[in-house]
Parts: sequence; C-alpha cells; structure tokens
Amino acid sequence: MAMNRSIEPDLIERALEVSGERTKKTAVTRALEEFILRHKQKGMLDLMGRLEWDKSFDYKAGRSRS
Repeated sequence: MAMNRSIEPDLIERALEVSGERTKKTAVTRALEEFILRHKQKGMLDLMGRLEWDKSFDYKAGRSRS
C-alpha cells in the first residue's frame, strides 16, 4: 500500500543516520518494525507479577544435552 505522508525531514535524516539504511523507505520500515517490537515487549513486561509459577518446575532439567 503506497502512502504519501509528510514526515519531518530532520526526523528522516536522523533515522537514516542512526539506522545505517540507504533509503528513506527502508529507514521508515525499520523504525516501524522496531516500534511494534518494543510495544510487544512492553506487553510482556506488563505481565510481570501477575502470573503464578509452578514451584515444582525444574527449568534446568530441559538444558541437558544427553
């Protein structure tokens, strides 16, 4: 879907510098992907302290290579 939106030129230039991307499109795409990822991570952090853990679960048992 093509979009024509006015984005502040300074923001685009900063995004290009920080991301190392070569084009405005890839810089904006990368910024949006990171924005979405951070919000998903925040959702996971919101669960902290709300879940009950099974105290008998041995998380080290699954690490065995044998």
